[in-house]
Amino acid sequence: MKTATGARSAAIAAIAASCLLVNACAMDGSAVSSAGSLPQGDDPVTLDPALFTTDIDNPYWPMVPGTRSLYREVDEGGAEHRVVVTITTDTKQIANGITARVVRDSVYRGEELVEDTFDWYAQDADGAIWYLGEDTAEFEKGAIVSTEGSFEAGVDGAMAGVAMPGEPAPGLQYRQEFYRGHAEDTGEVMRTTELVDVPFGHYEDAVTTRDTSSIEPGAVEYKFYARGIGPVMTLDVAGASGREVLVDIQTVPPGAGTDPLGHPD
Repeated sequence: MKTATGARSAAIAAIAASCLLVNACAMDGSAVSSAGSLPQGDDPVTLDPALFTTDIDNPYWPMVPGTRSLYREVDEGGAEHRVVVTITTDTKQIANGITARVVRDSVYRGEELVEDTFDWYAQDADGAIWYLGEDTAEFEKGAIVSTEGSFEAGVDGAMAGVAMPGEPAPGLQYRQEFYRGHAEDTGEVMRTTELVDVPFGHYEDAVTTRDTSSIEPGAVEYKFYARGIGPVMTLDVAGASGREVLVDIQTVPPGAGTDPLGHPD
């Protein structure tokens, strides 16, 4: 989900000029046993399944089952892809005991499916959205060529992380996912009143995050989340050059499945 254009450069410059980066309040390394604390690095966490729900209503990423978001992605080579994110009605019992909402993220090059991922999310009692793992596959000519990056919290040392805090504030830092050597992403809230324009609309109160990975230390992404909508834009600002923007939101008809091209699931 990642064109180096004048608009993109201007957006990055504006963000860099306006974003105030402050140190986040880090955990002391102790495990957490309830909602309210955000995980850091590879610190272990113990989460109480009773404090989590699959009814995700965080204002910056509400996940309403049956909602399909369509994105246009242009990678650093100029190739264009279509990204389809569907909030399914399915849930999954995660190994750490939490029941998660299943979200399907499919990437197409023309009519060809090149990546298909089932992500797992749940919301805690304080409104934070936790990321509990993914089942991902990359395709070439219809055949799976890689499942690298797949993990499940509670399996083989993998741990849950936070996709969106319940109360995002500038400087807030948190682990997004951790599976050593495979998925080690970190997020930081930069602003909560960002202006952003995408084909689907204009927003004046977007949350902007700066996302990095210890596995790709030179890579930096800015992501923009609009209130009542969710992710609306992603910009690669270091280590790569790509852009993804929200172009439409649809409602999936009952019984239609989750594949946007009408292929069998």
